[in-house]
Amino acid sequence: MAENEYAMPPVTPHLVVDGAAKAIEFYKAAFGAEEVQRVPAEDGERLMHAAVTINGGLVMLMDDFPEYGDGQGSTPQALGGSPVVIHLEVADVDSAWKRAVDAGATVLMELADQFWGDRYGQVKDPFGHTWSLASPKPE
Repeated sequence: MAENEYAMPPVTPHLVVDGAAKAIEFYKAAFGAEEVQRVPAEDGERLMHAAVTINGGLVMLMDDFPEYGDGQGSTPQALGGSPVVIHLEVADVDSAWKRAVDAGATVLMELADQFWGDRYGQVKDPFGHTWSLASPKPE
């Protein structure tokens, strides 16, 4: 296998959303995202590519373009959900949780101390993607 020649991490989530520009603003408010790149589509409305960093990791995102595929949208809403959970391991999960919920994330699994040693919970963003937030329980 060839070594990674680029600054891009070897594995990077690439989220498809309805409203990528709004998603960037939500991710800034909810997760402290920092915008890295924004490439508008030819229609001037949608984003064909964008990238943010969240918690030190790169997340790419784009608007849905069903016209370039089989006509089927590929957002979680168009597909009836997503089996993928994006995990954030943070130093202070209680503060991170409050920030995400205050920004408009929907609680799926309440933040609680778990048997495996983490304080953990899950939220869904307004674009249909599920995020888990955790930090190790203090000993």
